[in-house]
Amino acid sequence: MAFVETPIPDLVLYTPDLFRDERGYFTESFNARVFAAQGIDKPFVQDNQARSLYGVVRGLHYQTGLAMQAKLVRVLEGTVLDVVVDLRPDSPAYGQVYSVELTADSHRQLYVPRGFAHGYSVLSEHAVFFYKCDQYYDRDQEGGIHPEDASLAIDWGIPRHKRIISAKDQNLPFFGDHRPIHL
Repeated sequence: MAFVETPIPDLVLYTPDLFRDERGYFTESFNARVFAAQGIDKPFVQDNQARSLYGVVRGLHYQTGLAMQAKLVRVLEGTVLDVVVDLRPDSPAYGQVYSVELTADSHRQLYVPRGFAHGYSVLSEHAVFFYKCDQYYDRDQEGGIHPEDASLAIDWGIPRHKRIISAKDQNLPFFGDHRPIHL
């Protein structure tokens, strides 16, 4: 199992061991003891899964207050470009964007700590996206940033005219106007 730090503090890529033979493969996608040894020891309490078509852009979403969530994200089918923005006011990476391609074939996962906005775009014909959360979703604590905010300059890997963005996400505030995060 490999944990790799990203350029943004506390944001970690994880690739589990994969055992292949003529029958297929086996992998242990999550083990609480292994993650705790890496300092990721809050229990996950909610699993979410979404299936989306090519061109869908979801996010950038986050939770505030007591509902703030850390996430462990992965792709079960297809390919996505996973994108996060550091919203932690005291972070040296505040306002920085990090993106990584996650695929079903790579089994790579991204651990997104509390204090980040998160989103993804679907680069394959369709994708099934799965993530664990360490806190329950609370509609009243929901926040977001417009996914096409020019100040963030996110390349979603999808031509603008082919992006499918919900009305809700199209009405999110821009980075400078987002709901503040207090850790």
